[in-house]
Amino acid sequence: MPVIDVHTHMISQPWLDLLHQHGGPKYSIGETAAGQETIFMNGAPFMTLFPEMLDFDKRIENMDKAKVDMAVVSLTCPSAYWGGEDISDQAALTMNNVMAEQQDRYPDRLRWFATLPWQYADRSKKELARAIEMGAAGVFVTANIDLKNLTAEEFAPIWQAIDDAGLPVLVHPTAPQGSEQMGMDEYGLVPPVGFMFDTTLAISRMIFDGFIDRYPNLSIIAAHGGATLPYLAGRLDRCHEMIPACSEKISDKPSEYLKRLYYDSVVYEKEALDLCIHVAGGPERVMYGSDYPHNIGDMSGCLARVNSLGGNAAAIIKGTTAEKLFGI
Repeated sequence: MPVIDVHTHMISQPWLDLLHQHGGPKYSIGETAAGQETIFMNGAPFMTLFPEMLDFDKRIENMDKAKVDMAVVSLTCPSAYWGGEDISDQAALTMNNVMAEQQDRYPDRLRWFATLPWQYADRSKKELARAIEMGAAGVFVTANIDLKNLTAEEFAPIWQAIDDAGLPVLVHPTAPQGSEQMGMDEYGLVPPVGFMFDTTLAISRMIFDGFIDRYPNLSIIAAHGGATLPYLAGRLDRCHEMIPACSEKISDKPSEYLKRLYYDSVVYEKEALDLCIHVAGGPERVMYGSDYPHNIGDMSGCLARVNSLGGNAAAIIKGTTAEKLFGI
């Protein structure tokens, strides 16, 4: 059974150059006090940059070491949500070109999620069609689009186009709305806490909004094991039962919607993975992910936790579900 990594990232030098030239004032590139090259957001360290993020040959080498057969690669935050319409579109196009080129170089090892300029619906639909023609296996989106909710009406044409195409969508966190007000620049709280909050809020809103019912062909992958959603599943159900606003647009319990999502295995404790599988309704809704090559990525460790499940569950999570979902 092949091992397929569905949550793993790459960037490119042209994308990084565009961000450096046009990302301001929100985004900038510099060194931290520790001397690490980093993307800054509003003056605070946001994403540490590593050479492996730009080196696809090194990626394949590290996949070989970890015994990972295939990766479905995506860009990471801040994606292409900066610089105005032309620059955002150019950033998405540039990144998709790189992904397609690398898939051509490694057809047995790589697939990829398309990047879209989500703030601009017409441009996004055009780029989506182009990316599909180049072989994109899915779509990447952050859990908020430059502080706007994914359920906002302006994104509906894009969601409809993705739903029509039947592509999987990786919902990946970025800095959550209000992160500055919550002081998340202190102690580097965005990755450990803010990211989890961002995904949890986005998916919860999708559920309560009826979004998942409106787009029945969407296969949503909730990053990082669904963030805190598995832990909150019972609370979501209780609020749906007792608070009218939580049942305004949906009749099924939120936990039933959680079973309609997919999840990755990017968690750092076996017990968290067990809970994710339980809330997902079984291993068929969970797929292996590593978060490579971020500094907290863990290709071997995430795979070891999946392997510790044993039997059919491990095999299903390592590859069976991803093969079916992405048509590999």
